[in-house]
Parts: sequence; structure tokens; C-alpha cells
Amino acid sequence: MQKIQVIEKKKKKMKQKRKTHAALKSIDSLMVDMPFANTDIGDDSVITSASEKNIKKKRKRNTGREKEDSKTMKKNKKQSQPNYFISLPITNPKIIGGIQALQDIIVQKDHRLSKAMVRYGSLHITLLVMHLSTEEEVGIAVGAFLESKDSIEELLQGKQLDLSFQGIDDFKNEVGFVKLAEGDCTAMLMEISETMKKIFQEKGILAGENRAFKPHLTFMKLSKSPDLRKQVKKIDPNLYKNFKSHYFGNETLHRLDLCSMLKKKQPNGYYHCESSITVSEKNGAEPDDAELVSLSKRLVENAVLKAVQQYLEETQNKTRQTDGSPVKTEDATSGNRNESDSDNRK
Repeated sequence: MQKIQVIEKKKKKMKQKRKTHAALKSIDSLMVDMPFANTDIGDDSVITSASEKNIKKKRKRNTGREKEDSKTMKKNKKQSQPNYFISLPITNPKIIGGIQALQDIIVQKDHRLSKAMVRYGSLHITLLVMHLSTEEEVGIAVGAFLESKDSIEELLQGKQLDLSFQGIDDFKNEVGFVKLAEGDCTAMLMEISETMKKIFQEKGILAGENRAFKPHLTFMKLSKSPDLRKQVKKIDPNLYKNFKSHYFGNETLHRLDLCSMLKKKQPNGYYHCESSITVSEKNGAEPDDAELVSLSKRLVENAVLKAVQQYLEETQNKTRQTDGSPVKTEDATSGNRNESDSDNRK
């Protein structure tokens, strides 16, 4: 009986094995028709890691592109930033002295701001800014600048333009400037700026800014020193409150300059000039063309008279040495009298 039971158990096990084997075969036959049928579990992990690597590569590429785009944008922005401007230089000693006194008082209260001060040789009003990327563009700009002289003279109609400076203001507590008194003179200066802007644009030079033109005389700005910007975020208006309504003086428009922001400055601190024009010469201290011609003639006449006088004196000295006759001085006296009259006419 025991043997029979053992045999039956063996038979049952054999049947179970056959069923299991048949089931595995059916599963294998189904797997053949499925995608990735020949791929192991190990391969599956490889696929996953490969896809992750591809994603990481894409991210790196995208990040790299973003960085390149950012650099390109910054480079383009830097390239398009103004690097030339039209300057109206400040030359009145009263204005310059007043600004120096103001700067000294501010520095005494906060010595750090000494780095923010504009040198007196650089004091000016900016009428127009532009970006010139090549020497060819600089040449075109010089041509447009010189061409604007006639238009400016036409606007002034022979009258001189006196600009009055009074009071102090700031831009966002980062730039301190002396204000230009409002009036007809300020309006004329703005009209001159607009006229020059049109002439430059006609020559293909993009001049001017999007914001409205506000003429001002900068004497202090934090941007002059990056290190200072880390220490001082804002300029305290109390530092110059005593000058809020101070009258600094008048500046007469007599010269405009096309200047570079980046080229080396002149020894006196003023900017490198590509070209300059003078305006309202006839109404200023400078002589007109007729006066220059007359002055030249007088100078020539004086030189001739001096030469004749010297010749006569030498001849008379030789004559006196040979025959002992007295020297005649009428011609010399006459020459001196003519020279004195010429000095009086000057």
C-alpha cells in the first residue's frame, strides 16, 4: 500500500510539472509577438539609463544655448550703448567755482563720495547721444555734425543763447545735477538738440534716446565707481540741501563738440573731441571776417613800418660814421606814432 501511494504522488508531481511546462511554453509563444521580446530585464535598465542620459544632454544643451543667448544679448546691448555724444562745455569760471565749492562740502560730509565727483574739466551739458561702431560711422557723424552748424545759426538768428543755472536736483538719488532754469533759452536748446538729431538720422546715424530730453549739468554720479556703488546705494539729499536754490551763473553757447565717451580724455579732464563747431561768433567776443581782414592789414602795415624804421636807423648810423652828420629822427618818430595809433585801434 505504501508503495502504491508513493507511486501515485510521483504521478501527481509529474502531471504538475507537465502543466507548468506547458504554461511556460504558451507564455513564451505570446512574448514572441510583443515588442522588446528579446530584451532582458537588464536591457530594460539600460534603456532607462540611456533615456536619462539623453534628457540630461538635452538639458545641458538647452542650458548652454540659454547662456549663449544671454551672452549674445548682453554683447548686443553693450554694442548698442551710446559711446559718442554732443557736448556743450561749461567754461564760465563762476559756474565751475560754485560747483567745486558744492563738491567740497559734500565730500567733507561723506568722504566716500569723492569718487563720484565729476572733474571740473569735464563739466558739460549733453545735447545728443549716439552709438558709432566703426571709424566710417565716426566720419559720417562728423560730417552731419559740421552740417548742423548752419541750421543752428538759422535757429539763433544772430542772437546769443545765455543759459542760466540755478538749483540742484537728482535722478533716483544716484546722479546729482545743477538745474537749467526753465525759459525761452531752455526751449531753444531743446530745439537745437532736436534739429541736430534729425540731421544725424538723415545720414543714417541713430541719435537720441527714447526718453524725453532734459538738459542738465551733472556734478556727481555713483556710476563713476563700481566699488562705491557697493558702499553707497543712494545719495542723501541732505548733503546738498543748502544749494537747493543756489544760483551758479550763466553760460553762453559759443561752442559744441562731438566727443567720445571711451577714448582717452584730454589733459585738462575734458573728453576726446572728434570735431567742434562755434556758433554766434559775430555776437560774441570773437571778431567777424571783416574785422579779421582789417586786423591782418594793420599787422602787416606795422611790420612794414618797423622794417623801414630799422632800415633808416641803420642807414643813418652808417652816414654819421662816415661824415659825422647828425642823425635825423623824424621818420622814426613818425613810425612810433603810427604804431601807437594802431594799438589804440585794437
